[in-house]
Amino acid sequence: MGPAHVVGAAVIDGSGRDPGYLDITVENGRIARLGDASGAHGERLDAEGLTMTPGLIDAHVHLGLSSPIQPHFSFQLSAAEIAADIFATAGATLDAGFTTVRDTGGIDGGVVTAIAKGKVRGPRVLSCGPVQCQVGGHGYYGAEWEPTELWSSHHIPGLCALSMMAGNADELRHNVREAFRRGASFLKLCVTGGVVGAHDRLSDTQFTVEEIAVAVQEAAARNTYVTVHAHNNEGIRNAVEAGVRCVEHGTSLDESTAALMAAREVALVPTFAVVEQLLHDTAGAGLAESTRDRVEGVREQMTKALAVAKQARVRLGLGSDLIGPAQGRRGKELSLRAALETPMEAIVAATRTNAEILGLSGQVGIIAPGAQADLVLWNGNPLEDPELFSDPNNAVLVMQAGQIVKDLR
Repeated sequence: MGPAHVVGAAVIDGSGRDPGYLDITVENGRIARLGDASGAHGERLDAEGLTMTPGLIDAHVHLGLSSPIQPHFSFQLSAAEIAADIFATAGATLDAGFTTVRDTGGIDGGVVTAIAKGKVRGPRVLSCGPVQCQVGGHGYYGAEWEPTELWSSHHIPGLCALSMMAGNADELRHNVREAFRRGASFLKLCVTGGVVGAHDRLSDTQFTVEEIAVAVQEAAARNTYVTVHAHNNEGIRNAVEAGVRCVEHGTSLDESTAALMAAREVALVPTFAVVEQLLHDTAGAGLAESTRDRVEGVREQMTKALAVAKQARVRLGLGSDLIGPAQGRRGKELSLRAALETPMEAIVAATRTNAEILGLSGQVGIIAPGAQADLVLWNGNPLEDPELFSDPNNAVLVMQAGQIVKDLR
């Protein structure tokens, strides 16, 4: 294929610089040149009146939790229906302007492969495979009567595998090696209780420093990293001490813990959209109404934690953490973050910074020569109206690796 030129758009390039008017030349799936393309040969794509951003990145997704949670893990849904839900969510993610995601638990390697081969529509996916949890900890949703060793029977190989249980460091080492065997590109551990929890509380800490360090060692042996689900400071400090590179949620983060994260160059991925989802549509996620009680107060704590992390100069990514069938408005995370920071800071978090956290710096999340041609044209100016991210219809054109995968023009 010859070159294609996207002309006339106001370009927000992901760097944090003010937008400018640049023509973008795309060739062989990558951005070849920036600048005036008048008179150049090749296809011309008129983007007059639209705003361009890099393809957005969601650093905390759960494609494998696209079915209502309780029916999913109580064997009320067929594998075919679960697969249909997963692939529908993958397509909706792309339509919302997200061309890359980091799946933080729930899918097996077969989903990543199916999307990468183009058999179903979806974003570029980096996955941890099953989440690593301690016995009875966050991520375990079996019935109280069910023996832990039966939990793996909830997995559907090649499709979904939410979590693996470990009772000690040796079992954890075995489990993370198994996760890598299945195709994981990084690891995720639950080191505190969670909001959507069956047997734990937010104040619980899970895994010891020594146990977490085993996962860090195994990840380092494969030149990758560990991120952790963590809400309370003790759990975060345990994880940072063990050598993890990223923290998800960070709900109760305080000044001293944020300073430790900054000193160790540990990133934070706050997750506001899921809090809104669980407060306003608990049933839509397929969860009991009692879940709402666990969410009360989390939004306020997470807002404070964001400010604390920013003050400490912690690297701040962006993740939605949406669960259940209602994952179509993934861009709501940017709208929520824009209201707490600035629209430009939200965009940078969802592009350049997330690319850095994912280990894809310079490849995605930036409009620059040599980067993947992941581009989104928006119907409006998100710097003036960041709410437009909340409606996927405002992403009027999505290009992924130089291919137009959505076009509403």
